[in-house]
Formats: sequence, C-alpha cells, structure tokens
Amino acid sequence: MEVSTIAVIRLKGAINVNKFTAEAQKLHDAGTRNLLLHMSELTFLSSAGISALHQIALLYSEKKQTNIEEGQSGNKRGSGSRLHEYVKLFNPSEDIQAVLDITGFKGYFEIFTNLDAAIASFQ
Repeated sequence: MEVSTIAVIRLKGAINVNKFTAEAQKLHDAGTRNLLLHMSELTFLSSAGISALHQIALLYSEKKQTNIEEGQSGNKRGSGSRLHEYVKLFNPSEDIQAVLDITGFKGYFEIFTNLDAAIASFQ
C-alpha cells in the first residue's frame, strides 16, 4: 500500500497568489500529492485567489499537468463537477464560503471544520 504525502498550507489575510502557487508547486515537486488548505485566518478571496485555487486543483489532479505554468491544456479530467480528491479546504470563514459558493467552488472542494477528519479524508 502506498502512503500518501499530505501537506498543509496555512492561508492568512488575503492570498498572495504568487507565493501561494509557488509554495503549492514546490510541495508538489517534492512529492506531495494531497494538499489541505487551512483557511481559518483567510480574510479575503479575490478573483486572482479563486484562479490560484483552480490552478492548484489542476496541478494536484490525478490526470494533470506537472507544472502550474502549463495551464488548463494539461487537464484531462472532466467538467470538474465532482469533489476534488487531492485538495481540500479546512475551516474557511462564512465570508470565504460565500465567495466559494458564488463562484461554484464550494461544490468542487470538500470543506472540513475538524482537522483530524480533514487529514483522515485523504486516506
């Protein structure tokens, strides 16, 4: 049985898109295949932040490009209507959940309020 590597990125304030995507790419390049985004201290999610979430979800998809810069062309997955298996969200505020809901991302990412449950969900 293969053991999955799980990483947690803690997001604070407003997402610094360049730093966020670079950190996710670095973790992926190092072998991380499951990513939990800790959002309890995230206060603002812009359209650029939503785009970064999308890029990272594509990166961590099972049939994916190997680099964020390759963009959507490397994505072989379907419409994206199912819950993402490899990137999950932990404890986003009601305001952040509202943004995720408006953009349709709330139905795409599994959202947890219990850290142990979030980590266990990857196995």
